[in-house]
Amino acid sequence: MTKKYFGTDGIRGRVGEFPITPDFFLKLGWATGKVLANGSNSSVLIGKDTRVSGYMFESALEAGLTSAGVDIKLLGPMPTPAVAYLTRTFQAQAGIVISASHNGYQDNGIKFFSTEGRKLGDDVEYAIEAAIDSDSLDVSPDRIGKASRINDASGRYVEFCKGTIHSNIKFNGLKIVLDCANGATYHIAPNVFKELGAEVSVIGNTPDGININQDCGSTKPEKLARQVLDLQADLGIAFDGDGDRVQMVDHTGAIVDGDELLYIIALYKLGKAPRNQGVIGTVMSNLGLELALADLQIPFRRTPVGDRYVMQELHTRQWSIGGESSGHLICLDKTTTGDGIISALQVLAAMQVLDKSLHEIKQGMTKFPQSMINVRLQKSKDLNGNKNIASAVKDAETTLGKEGRVLLRPSGTEPVVRVMVEGSDEVLVAKLAKDISDVVSLELAS
Repeated sequence: MTKKYFGTDGIRGRVGEFPITPDFFLKLGWATGKVLANGSNSSVLIGKDTRVSGYMFESALEAGLTSAGVDIKLLGPMPTPAVAYLTRTFQAQAGIVISASHNGYQDNGIKFFSTEGRKLGDDVEYAIEAAIDSDSLDVSPDRIGKASRINDASGRYVEFCKGTIHSNIKFNGLKIVLDCANGATYHIAPNVFKELGAEVSVIGNTPDGININQDCGSTKPEKLARQVLDLQADLGIAFDGDGDRVQMVDHTGAIVDGDELLYIIALYKLGKAPRNQGVIGTVMSNLGLELALADLQIPFRRTPVGDRYVMQELHTRQWSIGGESSGHLICLDKTTTGDGIISALQVLAAMQVLDKSLHEIKQGMTKFPQSMINVRLQKSKDLNGNKNIASAVKDAETTLGKEGRVLLRPSGTEPVVRVMVEGSDEVLVAKLAKDISDVVSLELAS
């Protein structure tokens, strides 16, 4: 059964294009209220990032939810993981985030959290979709909900973040540059790191509703790298627009991606832990991560791309650490969802405990060169059963041996096949990726 509106990460799209329209958000709010309402004590938290359309959609959701008899608690601009935490803290029926994450201001979307601070289950999403498709909104005048604002939401979340590292760990003397992507962490992250003793400089902290993720943040950390070098800082930390992703920069200006950060967190947390714990990555996680964890005798498993799949596997195995190359990292021993600030704090704690710089500590992992080519097709086609493509992949895998791998991944949203080759020889990797993509293009062109 395919969902009509919900994707793997909520609902997202271009503002003004269905379903990212005010009338849809009004109906979505009403439908959510009808599904989640639980007597007279029903309440839902609403947070948002800094994009200008968030104010419009917040009002539409508020109207829809209150018309279904649900009380609303407004958080204002808050990171996505902060909404998850506060939903749990206030024991609300759900938390809603209005955000398009790392996308530009032209896009927006919505994410939901359950009362436990986790993403909604499929059954709830199906129920909300069914309610959306009902004929009309019914409103009972005596059952209209109320709205109020939680004024100390940011302070509560700052204290929660600080509490995820041991009280003995301080960052005194550490010079840090933060890039808040002109997004939801702009008024949160600087306080967290300052209050833990670090000397903090900040860029990307002047949101105007339009500049979110614009040439800054975790998707474009080059500006942060230059700032780290100019200020001779110890490191830089970049978040995305809604604060659930993080990338870092070491003192040499080198970008430290999600795979390397995941390795550092695993080294810190699992280096001496019992072997009933491991790390979850995705099919796109660098082979260097897998080999580095193997050297530490830490189990590693891969899932399809998407934090939902990483989370599912963590719960299945009862492990606590997982994530993606993009920097969406999950530490379930600290919180219930991916959190850029909390993940960064775990990396800094590792540096302090192991007494190594970010540059030094990442040396335990050697990243393998990757080459990715997107082969665009006229329409989506099935790769399975094509002997020529299978032969090209097998030949490449034989050439690479144990120190390399090949991945063909059809896009779930467009007629594109992503050809990824990874290995120790950068030139060979590029050649093999080109060879395979040529075969894919030839075989699936018509």
